[in-house]
Amino acid sequence: MSISPAPLHPAADVNDRGETVLARRVLEKTASQVARDETFAGGSSGGFLGIGTRADLSARPDATVELAGNAASLKVTVGLPYPMPLRQATEQLRRRITERVTALTGVQVKQVDITVSWLKPPQREKRGRRKLQ
Repeated sequence: MSISPAPLHPAADVNDRGETVLARRVLEKTASQVARDETFAGGSSGGFLGIGTRADLSARPDATVELAGNAASLKVTVGLPYPMPLRQATEQLRRRITERVTALTGVQVKQVDITVSWLKPPQREKRGRRKLQ
């Protein structure tokens, strides 16, 4: 007959275990990363203090968060490729950010405001002199 060892610490009640607190900045980075990785939106890169920045579809968009308890309101500033149906694109982006940020952090996203700060047309080949053959 074996005797199981007694636990060193008695199990605490689930309600007495404390709580997890996420910083506002964590939610901002999560939202901007979701926008970059899972959608077609881009951000701005380069520059110093906002001077000399350039449109970059591979950069993370900017996001700010207002928290009220376990609910969040997000403001996301993005750049999009052009041409694109903007209403459809922003609705898709809003839905994706809401779903993923809620799933990843447990914070209920109530509202996502999207500002499109720039549109980027497709790259054209540089016109130059052509060699005659």
